[in-house]
Amino acid sequence: MVLFLPVQQELDCINGSGHILGKIKFDASKDKHIFYPDNESIALSSLEKSSIAERLSGLDSGKYSIPMQDDD
Repeated sequence: MVLFLPVQQELDCINGSGHILGKIKFDASKDKHIFYPDNESIALSSLEKSSIAERLSGLDSGKYSIPMQDDD
């Protein structure tokens, strides 16, 4: 299980144990969302990889969105 929590224009990806796996950010130069691991040495499980891949494709297709945060 991977939780996706919005922070500004990013999504924190957190596993079921509460460890931050990384962030999903939109890369305007590539016009797509990209996962940036928090620590390159952490090995993701196949379930975590598939959850993140599904979220990335859903964000790029418009199925999901990253909520805007109002700082006012």
